Amino acid sequence: MKRPLVGVIGSRHLFGDHYVTQMTGEKNLAAVAEVAGALPLMFAGEPDITDVASLVDAVDGILLTGARANVHPSCFNVDPHPSHEPYDRERDAVALSVAEACVARGVPIFGLCRGIQELGVAFGSVLHPETGDLPGRLNHRAPRLENGEVHPDPGVVFADRHEVRFTPGGVFEEILGKQTIRVNSLHGQCIVEPGDRVIVEGVAEDDTIEAIRIADAPSFALGVQWHAEYDPETNPVNRALFEAFGQALRGHRRP
Repeated sequence: MKRPLVGVIGSRHLFGDHYVTQMTGEKNLAAVAEVAGALPLMFAGEPDITDVASLVDAVDGILLTGARANVHPSCFNVDPHPSHEPYDRERDAVALSVAEACVARGVPIFGLCRGIQELGVAFGSVLHPETGDLPGRLNHRAPRLENGEVHPDPGVVFADRHEVRFTPGGVFEEILGKQTIRVNSLHGQCIVEPGDRVIVEGVAEDDTIEAIRIADAPSFALGVQWHAEYDPETNPVNRALFEAFGQALRGHRRP
């Protein structure tokens, strides 16, 4: 039996000040292959290369991954400010169009970290550039050393940092069989004003939005603010999410 195909979005990276590449983390690909049971195919987050209609027709699902760059504030009608930087406007253009097309056509889509923000913005949400600057919020950034560098141990960086509480009777509770979990946290931006179709189903202990679904989507259309791709092979929460994504992929039929 052929495996479903999953498009995994790439992000723009500049090497040597002149060589532009498209990249994604291997853990995104491994989670799709080993837990969702699908074949991951990276596509370019570059509108001059990626034809969204053809892409969505060719795959059984889309994974919107995390990335260093923030969604540009013009995408949610906020004035640019240095606090929002850095940007990847090419990826913005592709990701927002892909999110809209997937939901319209019933193609499963799963957003992780930046991906939840892209999914939210595609359906009218507003973001804040730095979660920790909001009153009463935790620092959701990656742990750092005293010299300001990100901690070198991935086990520390991706360790569970805070709780997430789910809406009783919601999709996430159904998938996970729990109302409270613990997750990692490595983000600056966050959703502060959900769009009309963006249903908040999970919040952190400081009320930061951590899990959403798109209302009336004909298939899987979920986003989480944490990096669920890091350890789904061993973490039962993240495994259940990718397994649910995989089930939705196998239920999709390409034209």
